[in-house]
Amino acid sequence: MTEKQRTILDTIGNTGLLPLHRIAPKNGARILLKLENENPTGSMKDRMALAMIEAAEADGRLRPGGPVVEYTGGSTGVSLSLVCAVKRYPLDIVTSDAFTKEKLDHMKLLGATLHIVTSDSGRMTEKLTKDMIEEARIIAEAKGSFWTDQMRNRDQIAAYHRMADEIWSQTSGRIDGFVQGVGTAASLRGVAEGLRRYRDDVRIVAVEPAESAVLSGGPTGAHKIDGVGAGYIVPLWHGSIADGIEKVSTEDAMAMAFRLAREEGLFAGTSTGANVIAALRLAERLGPDATVVTVMCDTGMKYLKTFGARLEAGA
Repeated sequence: MTEKQRTILDTIGNTGLLPLHRIAPKNGARILLKLENENPTGSMKDRMALAMIEAAEADGRLRPGGPVVEYTGGSTGVSLSLVCAVKRYPLDIVTSDAFTKEKLDHMKLLGATLHIVTSDSGRMTEKLTKDMIEEARIIAEAKGSFWTDQMRNRDQIAAYHRMADEIWSQTSGRIDGFVQGVGTAASLRGVAEGLRRYRDDVRIVAVEPAESAVLSGGPTGAHKIDGVGAGYIVPLWHGSIADGIEKVSTEDAMAMAFRLAREEGLFAGTSTGANVIAALRLAERLGPDATVVTVMCDTGMKYLKTFGARLEAGA
């Protein structure tokens, strides 16, 4: 029997874990950052894209060469584009002008066909999310495509159980809190479930945009933190996932992304900025003997034009 030929997909996962040094509370817990930018497309979404496609292959929902469709704000689309390119599935992506051009271009370069839904002044809203979902449904019905349907797809949760195993191993079991933003809720839910298998008192904190704090009981609103804050309670979310919810504004998340670059040399997106702000708050509450892990969701290379415009404006 010949050894299975390796592909770029075999490099997904097993990412590093790095302590923050300069961005840290004076008398708080140490903060470790899971470096998901080390995945092939520079995003943690590579994990879930591969899990969704492989599960559908295994049970026959996706046949060789069959079409795939998804709605996405960008990172999931890029990750699915990679997986489908390697596995030779034609892919339709429903996305929007609300998301960075770098992500849209990356999807096209990997061979995806894009369907652009116009946003309200480039902002993420509940209406935009639901319009994208409906467009994906129409395409799936018309083409007979396998619809990964990330907001409802439970196959992706197993990918984050594996991420939890990595974190537990890398910390040698020394972890007191985990912090992560909520988009589909799959990553927070999967890592929380995985960590609680080892230790049921690990404190889990969800992060959402302050402008659209629906998990906290607030009204839906518009924000510009890519990858989180759908604007409504997503199907994979349930209240027992998290012990607490932190609200972070777009402005503060972007400012922290800039600090991470300038003070730690870590070039990340706004969702990572929001994660670190929430992790700092938890670290202060838990005290100096504790360890908090949060996630560098993706690389800042996905946001160069957005960040460049901000720099020109004097940030």
